[in-house]
Amino acid sequence: MNLQGQRDLLLLTELERDGAVTQRSLAVKLGVALGLTNLYVKRLARKGYIKITTIPSHRVRYLLTPQGFAEKSRLTYLYMQYSLAHYRDMRARLRQTLSRAAESGMKRVVIYGTGELAEMAYLSLREMNMVLVGFVDDEQQASFLSYPVWRPQTLTEWEFDAVLLADLDGTVRQRANLGRHHIPDAKILALGPPI
Repeated sequence: MNLQGQRDLLLLTELERDGAVTQRSLAVKLGVALGLTNLYVKRLARKGYIKITTIPSHRVRYLLTPQGFAEKSRLTYLYMQYSLAHYRDMRARLRQTLSRAAESGMKRVVIYGTGELAEMAYLSLREMNMVLVGFVDDEQQASFLSYPVWRPQTLTEWEFDAVLLADLDGTVRQRANLGRHHIPDAKILALGPPI
């Protein structure tokens, strides 16, 4: 599902939930400028997915049309397909990366990150009978999946075979941070390209 489809789905969902929502709050939810949000809303109206009314003359209200409900259903289905495909791909990449590590004798793994990918990595470790040494993250957080979360500098005190980078957007930053703490590249696991 492309970015435009995701934005349309978010807009249709928000407009269905609250027809009196402001474009300013929609812009914040979308993470785009107010003017761009206005263009998106007008495009949805032009396509016949929403109807824009003014009640009274200074208040705007949005109503989903039957075509809008149908489009929202279609986009929801596409988004679910996309999400499941993405999940399967990430799980396969994790298994592949961890299998290579296990074959080279790495069994004790630290997971660097505390997002959804870290959660998938934790499940993959358990499936492969590898040992989770702990979670580290740059963000201050007390626990993740009932495990304490430590700062990366504590790695110098731990015994582990590998550190799995579990933040696709922060891989470069995480590698640099591990380098500052003298963690050798040979102990750093990053997910390979999509399978």
